[in-house]
Parts: sequence; C-alpha cells; structure tokens
Amino acid sequence: MRRRTVLAIGVPAALAMVRGAWAHHGWSGFDQQRPLYLEGKAAKVAWRNPHAELTLERAGDLRLPADLAQRALPAQSAPVEGPALLAAARLPTRTDKLWTVELAPLTRLEAWKMAPIAVGTPLAVLGFAAPGEKGEPVLRAEYVWVAGQVYGLRSSPA
Repeated sequence: MRRRTVLAIGVPAALAMVRGAWAHHGWSGFDQQRPLYLEGKAAKVAWRNPHAELTLERAGDLRLPADLAQRALPAQSAPVEGPALLAAARLPTRTDKLWTVELAPLTRLEAWKMAPIAVGTPLAVLGFAAPGEKGEPVLRAEYVWVAGQVYGLRSSPA
C-alpha cells in the first residue's frame, strides 16, 4: 500500500478514535461526593454508543422535590448507596440552561428496558458533574426519572 493511501485512511481513522475516546467520560472524571439534581425536558437526544446522551433543557423554576430523599430506587448489580445520594442531592450552582447528560451504554439501557427518550420528554436526573462544576455543563447520570419510571444507570438491574 502506498504511503499516501495509508495516511489518507489512517489519519482520519486515528482522529475519529481519539474524538470518541475524548467524548466518553469515565466515572472518575466526576465529583461522586456531590450528587446534583436536574429536571427539565430533553432538547436533543443521541441514542448511541459508547453511551447514550441527551441535552437537558433545565426547568426555569428548578427546586429539589420535597420527596426526593424518600423516593424508591431500583436495585442494581453494583453497590450504590442510592438513599444516601438522594439525601445529599443539591442543585447545581451554575445556572446553564442546557446541560449534557451522559447516560449508560445502550446494552445497559436495554437491560433496564429503557426506551429511547424523545425530544420534548420531561425527565429528572440525579448525577455528578466535574469537580467544582468546571468546564462544560455535563452531568453523568446515576438515576433518571422518565415517564413514571426510575432507572439506575451505574450497572445492570439486580
């Protein structure tokens, strides 16, 4: 194979892999000691791997629900202190109207029987932002409430 052909194919492929790796955030990049609560509606949805994500248009009158700490949560295959997370939940200090919400990989969403979320769907999310809420407004979802259901996204259903 000629060098130009290798470069023409190899460079774009390598850049695509780097972009994909950069777009995928592991749990370690998020402040798991400070759970944040957001609600609003889905403004944009990308149901794809390495994980589904959506753009949440934050509700203008965002408040912590009075019953948040008492909400029932589904059992997961990974140990998650769900009640403690609900009790510690706070509103974000930043007031961005649009937040990127990282969900789980599609196989995990399928295990939860979570249907793709349509644009305009109201939902709530408990998750984690970057330490100090620095950078872009991104929330890694631990729990998602949509259409009367709650989904735990750290692991598969227990």
